[in-house]
Amino acid sequence: MQKIIKQFPVLSQYTYVNTAASGLLYDDLLDWRQEHDLDFLIGGSKMKMKSLQLISETRNTIGKFFGCKADNVALVPNFSIGLNLLLEGLGGKRNVLLLEGDFPSVNWPFESRGHATHYLKVTESLEENIYDRIKSDNINVLALSLVQWLNGVKVDLDFLGKLKKHFPDLLIIADGTQFLGTEIFNFEGSGIDVLGASSYKWLLGGYGNGFMLFADDTPGKFSCRSTGFNAADGDMEGRDKVSFAKQFEPGHLDTFNFGSLNHSLGFLSNIGMDAITGQVKRLSIKAKGELENLGLLEASVVKRKGHSSIFNIPGDKDLYAKFMEQDVVCSQRGNGIRLSFHFYNTENEIDKIIGILKRG
Repeated sequence: MQKIIKQFPVLSQYTYVNTAASGLLYDDLLDWRQEHDLDFLIGGSKMKMKSLQLISETRNTIGKFFGCKADNVALVPNFSIGLNLLLEGLGGKRNVLLLEGDFPSVNWPFESRGHATHYLKVTESLEENIYDRIKSDNINVLALSLVQWLNGVKVDLDFLGKLKKHFPDLLIIADGTQFLGTEIFNFEGSGIDVLGASSYKWLLGGYGNGFMLFADDTPGKFSCRSTGFNAADGDMEGRDKVSFAKQFEPGHLDTFNFGSLNHSLGFLSNIGMDAITGQVKRLSIKAKGELENLGLLEASVVKRKGHSSIFNIPGDKDLYAKFMEQDVVCSQRGNGIRLSFHFYNTENEIDKIIGILKRG
């Protein structure tokens, strides 16, 4: 892992525990980007056919990486745009269950469209409470982040699969931005109908790229109207033949951005998602134990069996300034300070942070 860590120059200067805000650029991706732009510089429009192949390759790579048919993958600039395009096709008013404090780009699009929105607090009994509310309030849409952006609470993925079996007509829409890239995941076995994500965090894809994954029967549940020449693959006769996934791609797609994502998925695959999963889990367990011993974690985190590698601890601007003085890059979120650990972090870095907290 030490050889891989050397790919990230930032890590030689800082203790970077801020992937929940932004993933890092690494040497191999920089090299690929420079080569891409050099090809454009000297080739101009001659790049066009090559670029079309790259977009198709990216869609196939995403499908293989996350266990989803390539035809059910839509490339979007970010999760927020993808969700808004999707909800334009969700006819009628629905009973939607949302989580209090979830990422605004998950909750706001439902609220702004006049759906009957119901809210659930994120507690140690999250899954049990979701089940009860769906049953009691006639909920037909569940929308949530798989990992909560503020405190890192992670929904039990096995629970979502069981939930779908109990309520087969329930539409499950999930944001995987703070989850995908931290562990092995298979979409088709998840029970989720729609999973979207921006790729600039844990997937290390850089900015301006994301995707939506759709279950096989999802198109029949929406009436989306977005379209454009790219959606028809440049076919003047193809306006009425656009697939559901392509309705999310009405215009041209940037090969620089999506090629970056394609390259990073290859980078993660070469490391091995089993190795990444193991490292992130080790860091999560150690960080949770150390922070819990200091009494810095809320009950909804402490009492749950599984957790992500994102933690929010009490802290004001003075503690944040102290972290920054010690070259610890983190974020102020909610009423505290958010720490997030990826595979390129180490247990020694956790020890450093705990030392700063103990010194006060």
